[in-house]
Amino acid sequence: MSGTRELQCDLLIVGAGPAGMAAAIEACGRGLSVIVADEGAHAGGQIYRQAAHSRVADTERVLGADYTAGRALIARFMASGAQYFPQTLVWQIEPGATISAMLTRRGEQGGTTSVQTRALLLATGAQERPWPIRGWTLPGVMGVGAAQTMLKSGGLVPGPDTVLAGSGPLLWLYASQVLQAGRTLRAIVDTTPRGASLGALCHLPRALRASEYLLKGLRMMRAVRRSGIEIYRAAHDVEVLGDVQAKALRFRVGDQKHEVAAGLILLHQGVVPGSNAARSIGCAHQWDEAQACWRPRLDSWGRSSVKRVWIAGDGAGIGGAKAAEHAGQLAALDIAADLERIALAVRERDSRTARAALDRHLAIRPLLDALYTPSSSLRRPADDVIVCRCEEVSAGEIRRIARLDCAGPNQMKAFSRCGMGPCQGRWCGTAVSELLAEVQRRRPEEVGYYRIRAPIKPVTIDELATALPSDNDFVRGEFPS
Repeated sequence: MSGTRELQCDLLIVGAGPAGMAAAIEACGRGLSVIVADEGAHAGGQIYRQAAHSRVADTERVLGADYTAGRALIARFMASGAQYFPQTLVWQIEPGATISAMLTRRGEQGGTTSVQTRALLLATGAQERPWPIRGWTLPGVMGVGAAQTMLKSGGLVPGPDTVLAGSGPLLWLYASQVLQAGRTLRAIVDTTPRGASLGALCHLPRALRASEYLLKGLRMMRAVRRSGIEIYRAAHDVEVLGDVQAKALRFRVGDQKHEVAAGLILLHQGVVPGSNAARSIGCAHQWDEAQACWRPRLDSWGRSSVKRVWIAGDGAGIGGAKAAEHAGQLAALDIAADLERIALAVRERDSRTARAALDRHLAIRPLLDALYTPSSSLRRPADDVIVCRCEEVSAGEIRRIARLDCAGPNQMKAFSRCGMGPCQGRWCGTAVSELLAEVQRRRPEEVGYYRIRAPIKPVTIDELATALPSDNDFVRGEFPS
């Protein structure tokens, strides 16, 4: 468009969570020009969402000291000198000698522009693992992560007829936050299988290096148990009951069938790396057996298989907020060395503290993975369960096509439209790979994943038809110009 000028920088960071903010701080401190684009209205990512602008009264008591501690990182980021674009979607990235990206900013000051950058850091974080069960598409069913986002961003707490179901640390963290907010829950249905704790014991010695996580988890679980909330352990065969609205959760504990009435059902089976942006530019990925998900292939600095593209934080593998922060710092040091702003010896020297801290924070992961990674029976639903919510494709249809020697998820997409909806495979991709692997007796890594194309997320024609001012001298052109 007439009048549009490209933005240029040394480093473009996608995501303003812990990894992205820490990387921006480090990179700016090494003399790099940095642009940070993030879809949120405020810096912090999912973990520190609204931390600097919380609407929750007595924030530290309700959401915890770890959440409010994010305010210091946000303040350092905002003072770092990085050019920060909130409410901005990076929807297309073209790798090359110079990396090009298309950015669309939402809101009154919105528009689209391009960025030319020498290096790219993807700090896109994680997404809640989809858990397809009967009835999961009914109104009145949400993810625990989505409910926690509503608590952080709007101070919204569910009513006492809410049931939490699934497994993982976030299940207990959210339950404890609801209690701290002065509310209660009807029940918690924990799907962690019996014997998981015994199987995880071999990882305990290493996990003791990060004992603060163990103590925090024990305190949360003890608080929930003492609250009087009904807790069902080792649940299986979980399904949501209802016609036009979720009304109850049905499940089994051993051979005994249970049914708990509910006005709201919150599901959770952990989180997985958000990979679509990395996949759209060809970053190699591998199947992580311990976490039962895809993760990018990276070196110890976060460098991907694509030239001058780095990935840090939970988008590189689930490690938590503190680990993400240190990983972002390490990636920024490597980028500064790659762009010849610092010597390799300086990179090695200045990375020692962050490297040691990262290793310590990741020490808890093998224990958590052994405890909470959902079993294959929870990840591969029955035939009548909808897997692709956007196009309403069932697990049975996916298995039927797989038995026809379907070559992989991309051919599955062509045959069934599975993965062609607005979510672009984020909610069905992993399940499709696993179902294909199950039927064809192959490994998920052999089956592969969807081929992701731009736009990485939906963008409107109206947004494409506008131009985002790149400086104060910008004059908006007419469309078409």
